[in-house]
Amino acid sequence: MEANQMTNSILNNPTEIFTPEQLLEHWQGHRGLTRRVIEAFPEDKLLTYSIGGMRTFADMAMEITGMTAPGIRGIAFGDWSIDDPAIGFNAPTPASKEELLTRWDKVTELLCSIWPQIPPHRFQEHDVAFGQYAGPVYGTLLYMIDNEIHHRGQGYVYLRSLGIEPPAFWDR
Repeated sequence: MEANQMTNSILNNPTEIFTPEQLLEHWQGHRGLTRRVIEAFPEDKLLTYSIGGMRTFADMAMEITGMTAPGIRGIAFGDWSIDDPAIGFNAPTPASKEELLTRWDKVTELLCSIWPQIPPHRFQEHDVAFGQYAGPVYGTLLYMIDNEIHHRGQGYVYLRSLGIEPPAFWDR
C-alpha cells in the first residue's frame, strides 16, 4: 500500500491509530536496537555477566527470541508453537555471540515473513497466548514488544556497569 493510500485509509477510518505495517516497522526498530545491544557486549560478558542475581543478557535475549518466534505464529494463526527448537521458548542459550545473533536474525526473518499473513481483524480477537495467557491478540503483541524493551534496559545497565556506552536508545 502506498503512503497516500495508507493516509487515506487512516483518515477514512478514524478508529485506526496506525497500520499493521507501521507497527511492524516500530517493532523492527526495537529489534534492530536490541541486536546492537547484543553486539555491544564483549562475548564473555554477554554469556556470563549479571548483576544482583539477574540473568545474563544472552539469557534475556533468548527469552525475547523464544517469545517472538512462537508468538508471531500465534498472533497470525492461533498456533503458539514453533517447529525449530533452536528458537522456541525453551531453547538453550547458545555458547557464542555469533550463534545468538544468527538465531536473532532467523527470528527477525520469520517475523517479516509471517507478519503480512496476519488478517487485520486478528489483532482484535481473543486468544490464549502460549496456552496460558488469555486476552486480546493486540495485548499479547504489545506485551512482547514491552518485554523486549524491558530486557534491553537491563542490558543497558549491564553495559554501563562494564564501562561500555550502549547504543542510543532513540536510534531505531
